[in-house]
Amino acid sequence: MFMSYGVLSLIAVVLILAIAVMTRRTLFAMAVGLTAGTIVVAAKTNANVVDQWFGYLYTSLSNEDLQWLLILISVFGILIALFEKSNAVVDFGVWASRFIRTKKAGLLGTFILGVVIFVDDYLNNLAVGTTMKGITDRLDVPRTQLGYVVNSAAAPICILIPFSSWAAYFGGLMEGQGVVGSDGTGLSAYIQGLPFTFYGFFAVIVVLLMCFGIMPIIGPMKKDVVRARETHNVFPEGTDQGLIDSVVNEELPDRSKAKPWNFLIPLAILIIFTFATGTDVLKGAGAGTLAAMILYLAERKFSFREMCEYSFEGVMNMGFVLVLSVLAFAVQALNGDLGLSDFIIDVTLPIMKGAFLPMVVFLVCAVYAYATGCFWDLAAIILPLVVPLATAMHVDPIIACSAVFSGAAFGSNTCLYGDGIIICSQGVQIKAVDLMLATLPY
Repeated sequence: MFMSYGVLSLIAVVLILAIAVMTRRTLFAMAVGLTAGTIVVAAKTNANVVDQWFGYLYTSLSNEDLQWLLILISVFGILIALFEKSNAVVDFGVWASRFIRTKKAGLLGTFILGVVIFVDDYLNNLAVGTTMKGITDRLDVPRTQLGYVVNSAAAPICILIPFSSWAAYFGGLMEGQGVVGSDGTGLSAYIQGLPFTFYGFFAVIVVLLMCFGIMPIIGPMKKDVVRARETHNVFPEGTDQGLIDSVVNEELPDRSKAKPWNFLIPLAILIIFTFATGTDVLKGAGAGTLAAMILYLAERKFSFREMCEYSFEGVMNMGFVLVLSVLAFAVQALNGDLGLSDFIIDVTLPIMKGAFLPMVVFLVCAVYAYATGCFWDLAAIILPLVVPLATAMHVDPIIACSAVFSGAAFGSNTCLYGDGIIICSQGVQIKAVDLMLATLPY
């Protein structure tokens, strides 16, 4: 039976955002928000608080989407570790520095690589951040600025290119709701609605203006840009000193001897297999990792035993992201019990009228995605409500669906505990809250 919590349904979201911004400790903020929300649910249902709290963790860990994500993160952790131990990323960075010699070129190169790897936002956020951070560090580009460019070329690009995992999923949802294009498929309807997917275009235009130096540096990023220029420290305040020292003291190989192939071959195989398996990025990542293992063993970069040790180390290096992902899915389950989506929809339904419907749908979905960390789930929940509503109000359902997808992309770009921010922050090695604060002003 559904229980109404009213404004209390916001308690977990508000606490997480407030504590994360004040303390810059995302895990602590997530744990506090989950605990506070659990107390509210337990008090309303007369349940045991401890059992309820662990119940959300069990629900999270039994979620197939989370299981898939944890495996994917672990595989990427192995691949990144192999890249680092073989010096493949460093070699590629030194080789690429022949062509990327200015800050503007570094930012534009990051964006272009993000467009090239458009097939999936997970792949984009991790691969581009890992690839470009060494290059942009030497150009005094702060990691928050790099992260903003990487993340803004992830979900927004994915929704604008109809061959991505996002397009395939959303097109399937549209077809399931009877919204089809000229050839009777949901994908053609999705393509028809692309001109109205305004957030994707907006995000891409803004990040390009920033890369070219036309858009001024604003928000917390401005302080990071000044610090990087004056001290060559590209990390935001509060970063572990050991990480900063490791970047500053990194020894670079001779530019003439740096070869990019040890990095480009596994990455190319990763992308090709992702396409070949129907945008299954997990299979692609597995193929790319296997190719890296074979290549580096053949070149005797390290022994088989060392490779196993490095692989284990790579998974452990992703420990923070793995735990954060579990808590994020637990909070999503909590928000479901708190009725957060119903509360947001009930508050906004009275103003959903006629020609304003697409705008209101976008605002509702943007707030919902930012508050809950749900993006694909959002579309599955909201579309069955939006399509009949649009039909009843004589609004083109394709335009209304485009507003939903735009809201989902906004949430992926901004939500502190969403998988987009979490994975991107890991790729560029900064805190998720720092990336969120750098992104929000834009």
